[in-house]
Amino acid sequence: MFSPKDLQQLNAKGITFDAIEKQINYFQTGFPFLQADRAATAGDGVRRLSVDAIDALEQAFHETAGSRKMLKFVPASGAATRMFKDLYEFVSGAAANAAIQEVFDRLSSFAFYDALKPFVNDTASRKAVAEAILSPSGLNCGNLPKGMLLFHSYADGARTALEEHLAEGAAYACNADKSVHLHFTVSAEHQAGFEALVSEKVKKYADLYGVTYHIGFSQQKPSTDTLAVDRDNSPMRNSDGSLLFRPGGHGALLENLNEQEADLIFVKNIDNVVPDRLKPVTVKYKKALAALLIQLQDAVYRYIRQLRAGDTSAIHEIKSFLQQELSFQLPAGFDSRPTGQQSAYLLQTLNRPMRVCGMVKNEGEPGGGPFWVKNSDGSASLQIAESSQIDKNDAQQTAIAAGATHFNPVDLVCAVKNVDGKPFDLLQYRDSDAGFISLKSKDGVELKAQELPGLWNGAMAFWNTVFVEVPIETFNPVKTINDLLRPQHQNN
Repeated sequence: MFSPKDLQQLNAKGITFDAIEKQINYFQTGFPFLQADRAATAGDGVRRLSVDAIDALEQAFHETAGSRKMLKFVPASGAATRMFKDLYEFVSGAAANAAIQEVFDRLSSFAFYDALKPFVNDTASRKAVAEAILSPSGLNCGNLPKGMLLFHSYADGARTALEEHLAEGAAYACNADKSVHLHFTVSAEHQAGFEALVSEKVKKYADLYGVTYHIGFSQQKPSTDTLAVDRDNSPMRNSDGSLLFRPGGHGALLENLNEQEADLIFVKNIDNVVPDRLKPVTVKYKKALAALLIQLQDAVYRYIRQLRAGDTSAIHEIKSFLQQELSFQLPAGFDSRPTGQQSAYLLQTLNRPMRVCGMVKNEGEPGGGPFWVKNSDGSASLQIAESSQIDKNDAQQTAIAAGATHFNPVDLVCAVKNVDGKPFDLLQYRDSDAGFISLKSKDGVELKAQELPGLWNGAMAFWNTVFVEVPIETFNPVKTINDLLRPQHQNN
């Protein structure tokens, strides 16, 4: 099936032949569906904290976070093309729908309005305006990543999404030495543009907030690309005969996350930002989630040291901590196991990466949901599942999915170092069976594509996980150009 030239291509990308064989096997057999035990709801897997508790955690953050190195990790490689789908169709001749009508009725409300003026005049047609927004000869919005688009208007000028992350990072990810570390994952074709934007803007925000920024960029690794196949599961090829590969989805960014040097890592998507007037609630909850994670991690470290020392006197306390604080249900009959076996199991279970995830009430927005999942050893733990991981032909599983009351807005705080201060190898805590297959096309030919386990889904399946309800006000993604017209993105 594979020629020597194919093997050279694999070697150049850093992909092993074993990895390709596994991918082909997944194409042939499919990925197993997630077996959800029940939806995680308020009081059963999702913590609902009081106002006083959030205030106390925010105060605790100010007292404890200074001893940790913090970093903000922002997936930012997605292009904005889909944001402008309606506008592209309008330029191609489609009639103006309600969304397009709103764009032109409220054109002056967009943060990019002033930048648009040099490219159009008052007599320009709607089509000419649309082309000026999209095309390289104008604002080029259709070809830029979201991070480089102007999102919000201010008295001193408009801000891009990236700039809003600089501002937000200074508010809750500022280290004791006044350094703010941010890492953006970007596509190869846009990294130079991102770097130029940072070079132009970073001093403004460093002076504004009295901080020093350390900003890094990385790209999805070629070794995480996945093979494309036809309907018969035979490898697809490019016109030059080389194997056709596709990006492995946001789960591929686990490799990038694994390379970050920090104690606490905040993860948040590039398009989920708001103007300064609405940042306080986001900042408060980010600090609260981080403080809770620090408290839990301190307890985990204490218990690990006890167990390592052979002290089994706290086994009952540790079991209660796992179940009550880390939402980890031990296997049936665990209490009847010999003490030594219990101790070893508890030590292994505690000694994992940990994350605290904000969850918002499901009000119709798309996003992965929180579930209790049965593990192979009979235990149960919390995971974030996408709809593609649920078997639509299984009535019980679809009923469980329908019972989900919350969803994941990609609002995570991660602790990625062990008790000895060494980083976990995050790749060891990924469920490789949690990927999925989708139908795509290239040059009009249908193909099957494979995505790796999602970054906050299967890629973190074996982390210790805590879900906390956060206000819907902390979730303001921009999926279409019209989303920028929502009140949350209007700075007035």
